[in-house]
Amino acid sequence: MSDSEYAIRPNKTQLKKEIRVLNELGRELINLADSALQKVPLSEEMREAINDGKRFNRGALQRQLRRIASLMQHEDIEAIQHELARQKQPTRQQTAEFHQVEQWRDRLIGGDEKLLTELIDQFKAIDRQHIRQLVRNARLEAEREKPPKSARSLFKYLSSMQRESSPSQIETDNT
Repeated sequence: MSDSEYAIRPNKTQLKKEIRVLNELGRELINLADSALQKVPLSEEMREAINDGKRFNRGALQRQLRRIASLMQHEDIEAIQHELARQKQPTRQQTAEFHQVEQWRDRLIGGDEKLLTELIDQFKAIDRQHIRQLVRNARLEAEREKPPKSARSLFKYLSSMQRESSPSQIETDNT
């Protein structure tokens, strides 16, 4: 027999990797909140299988994941993965708020008293003594080259203040 007469088999290792990826994708879909799952492009049969999988434990869940992996072969996997990746990324607003709090923290540690006054005016619930103590401790830690425990605490405190009063529009320029 010549080489052209043999049937070409798929690579077993590659098949196992593909099945593992489909199982992991199925597990990720099962763990999604219902509101997030609604945004993922899935067939009705796949949605039912995922909703069933949310109720199962251990062995039944493993069988359901295998079923989901087999159904997944008929789905648009790239579109599903794209939507899941999109949902995992923080929004632009969250990123902007994070950077704003970072700037506030750095400017306060740098000695910007004007910003401190603006923050106290902006956030009525702010504890002046606590924020000043955090700033002072963060400066000392930086001078002594210690871990930035107080700087982290300051960041968390400023973040909580920002979340409590959502539309915070303090100037972030370095004037």
